Amino acid sequence: MLAVLQQERHALAGMDLDLIMGCASNKASLCGTLAEVDMALVDEECRGLLDAARRLNEANRKVRNLIAANVSARLDALTGNAQLYRANSAQIYRLRSA
Repeated sequence: MLAVLQQERHALAGMDLDLIMGCASNKASLCGTLAEVDMALVDEECRGLLDAARRLNEANRKVRNLIAANVSARLDALTGNAQLYRANSAQIYRLRSA
């Protein structure tokens, strides 16, 4: 899992979409494998590796979100449109007062 997450990090840095998608598939497969493991049988070293994988996955998630926000901002600038998912102030007021 750590190797796949490192590969994903490099793919994100290089904006390699094919490799990013391959990593996503590999991560899903590995998560399925890990889900079948009885956690009572996992030793301290493996728990440390799992924690490292969790932290690296979180870092990669933040990078993915930054890339997505950057792409969204660029598309907004090119099209002159506001972001699709941004609530207007009236919607926010209704949600807060509900």
